[in-house]
Amino acid sequence: MKKKSLLERNYNFQPRINFPDYKSSILRAPSKEKISFPSTLSEVSGPVFTTDILGKNDNDLTLNFSKNNNSPLGHKILVYGTLKDQFLNPIEGALIEIWQANASGKYLHPNDTTPTPIDPNFAGCGRYISASDGYYEFLTIQPGPYPYPNRGIEWRPMHIHFSIFGKSFGQRLITQMYFEGDPLIKLCPMVNSIPDEKAINSLIGLLDTSKSSSHNILAYKFDIILRGANQTYFENKKEGL
Repeated sequence: MKKKSLLERNYNFQPRINFPDYKSSILRAPSKEKISFPSTLSEVSGPVFTTDILGKNDNDLTLNFSKNNNSPLGHKILVYGTLKDQFLNPIEGALIEIWQANASGKYLHPNDTTPTPIDPNFAGCGRYISASDGYYEFLTIQPGPYPYPNRGIEWRPMHIHFSIFGKSFGQRLITQMYFEGDPLIKLCPMVNSIPDEKAINSLIGLLDTSKSSSHNILAYKFDIILRGANQTYFENKKEGL
C-alpha cells in the first residue's frame, strides 16, 4: 500500500501579514522574504507526551486553580472536539493546551492591565492529551471580551487560545477558538485579516445543544484538522503537523 504524503501548502493563499487595520501587524510583519533551513535534532526529537503527565483536574479549569473547591465566576461551558489529520484520521497522543481570559475578560498575567478584577479561583489554563479517536474536552468558564488599543479602543471577541504539540518541538501549532454567534467576530481586525470565509468559520466553535442537555451546561464543538482542504487555520495561516 502506497504511503500517503502530506498535501502541498499553498503559500499564495495566505492572509496579509501586514494588515493596517490591525495596528500591531505593521510592527510584526517581516520585511524580507521567508527562507527555509534544515531542521536540527532539537526540532525533530522529543518531547513524548503520555497521560502520566496529566493531573486529575488538568482539563477542568473550574477546579484546577480553585481555592477550597470554590467555583470561579461566570457560567461553565464544555469545549470539546476531535483532532484529525488531513485525511481525517484521528490523531492520538497530541498534547492540547488552552489558555483564556476569565469571565470579565481578564488574564491572570502581570501584563494584563484590563481594568477588571482577577478571579482568585480561575487561572485560565488547562491541558489534555488526545485519545485514540482524537477526542479532547475541557470544562471551563465562558471567557469575556476585552478592549485593546488599535484604531482607538476596539474589542476582542470571546476566544480561547489553543496550542497543539505533535511528536517534536518543531510541531507546535497555536490558534484561537471563537464562539458561534458572537457579533464581535465580524468586527475584529485580527479575524478580518483572513480573506477566506471558510478559514474564518474553521476557527468558530459551534454551539452543541445536544451535549449541553446531557451535561446541564452550554457546550461548544471545535474540531481541529491539520493540513488539507478543510484544515483549521493557525495564527492566521495554514499549517499542519
